[in-house]
Amino acid sequence: MRHLLTRVALAWALAGGVATVASAQPAPVPPLRVEPPPPPPPGPRYVWQPGHWYWNGVAWVWIGGRYVIRGPGWNHYVPGHWALRGGVWVWVPAHWR
Repeated sequence: MRHLLTRVALAWALAGGVATVASAQPAPVPPLRVEPPPPPPPGPRYVWQPGHWYWNGVAWVWIGGRYVIRGPGWNHYVPGHWALRGGVWVWVPAHWR
């Protein structure tokens, strides 16, 4: 059940959710991988979403980047990222400003 909830939270975050999804990993997040976007984008409204690390409950797993479509009125894309808050690493989902 916990694994299912983690997957749902990750899917929601990748879909553009704006709430912070907390993690319970014991190890710090590894350094980001260099992952240039493959050219060309699928269309003019697409933006590259960089890859990120995901804690699966046992180890860090790399989730590769992908193109995401820009919605109407969305101007600035903020990639998802891990942040240290109160001594705990939390996932801040990608979102638009």
